[in-house]
Amino acid sequence: MKQSRPAPITDSDMKAACPSVPLQFNLRELSGSLGDMGTFLPLSVAMAMTCGMDIGLIFIFAGLMNIVTGLLFRQPIPVQPMKAIAAVAIAEGLSPGTIASAGMLMGVIMFLLAIFGGIDWIAKKIPLPVVRGIQAGVGVKLALKGLAWIGALPATGWDSWLVALLIGLIVVLCIRRCQPVLLYVFIGGFFLMGLYRGELFEGLTLSLPNFVIVLPEFSDWQTGLLRGAIPQLPLTLLNSVIAVCALSENYFPKRGVDPRRMAMSVGLMNLLCVPFGGMPMCHGAGGLAAQYRFGARTGGSVVMLGIMKIVAGFLLGGMLLTTLTYYPVSILAIMIFVAGVTLAKAAADVMHGRSAVIVILMVVATVWVNTLTGFVIGCLLAAVFYQFSKRKKPTA
Repeated sequence: MKQSRPAPITDSDMKAACPSVPLQFNLRELSGSLGDMGTFLPLSVAMAMTCGMDIGLIFIFAGLMNIVTGLLFRQPIPVQPMKAIAAVAIAEGLSPGTIASAGMLMGVIMFLLAIFGGIDWIAKKIPLPVVRGIQAGVGVKLALKGLAWIGALPATGWDSWLVALLIGLIVVLCIRRCQPVLLYVFIGGFFLMGLYRGELFEGLTLSLPNFVIVLPEFSDWQTGLLRGAIPQLPLTLLNSVIAVCALSENYFPKRGVDPRRMAMSVGLMNLLCVPFGGMPMCHGAGGLAAQYRFGARTGGSVVMLGIMKIVAGFLLGGMLLTTLTYYPVSILAIMIFVAGVTLAKAAADVMHGRSAVIVILMVVATVWVNTLTGFVIGCLLAAVFYQFSKRKKPTA
């Protein structure tokens, strides 16, 4: 049967999908805005160090997109590095041109899926347990990454697993008392650096970022497609669009973000920012879970975060890389661990019967292999269970 082409997104659709919600600017929102820094900081700093990208530009463009998404969605939707592209870029030392080509290709793909309604078809066809399996798998993977970072630290010292344990206890106590814990912890990390690595702040001077236009060569496009865009595509579709929209509906009933708008946002972010030195960016369920867990409830949280990133990028520039490179791993690890646990808990509503089997096996596959493998296994199991349930139904 021939499917009719979906109607274009109109202004009324946009308003209905995202009603006007007052933005809040307070300590709770500010604390929540820092919930995703455990993912953003290490990946962005590592890309700048290994791939020759300008850390100031990375912060400026990420900050701009934080402000735009906060104003448009009115929710604490995060702006994150595209993890698959970032991982390959860091591991293989990809050039800025190759990274830019991967980001722009992803931008084109997501923009076309949003315009022609392909993302709606994908969202409707993927069962809820599979979406929850992706969320749980990525969450567990993040939590394990945080634990691995802690395990690699020395037992004692200003940046050790004992410090991580102390920070973890503080986070647990402050969360229960609804305190803006992450704001305190994040600032505390700089105090630790000042006390024990004060020489890092000596002789630092303000330096503006170097604005450039990144023009990928032909070989960059080929490498960017094969090593960056293709591995990133399933993760972006599932975690950065479908899973984050499902989580948005959970947290903000009746005003969850529509998948087409989310895909459009991802596409435009990369088409508008990556050619000028920004890193490939997306949204993410893990970031939303972390920001919500630490107090963010409106788009005001990410607007404030965006302003801080822009100020840091303009005023600090290269100095930012020096300071953040030595930011306490013990604190970043706790941020990532809490974000992972929070994201994994989103699967609690389907942890029964066959749905629980799908989620558990997807988590195992995602952790031990990759997200794409977990997704394929989840879809296969969902199809098998669906066919089995059809055969069990009594005929009229």
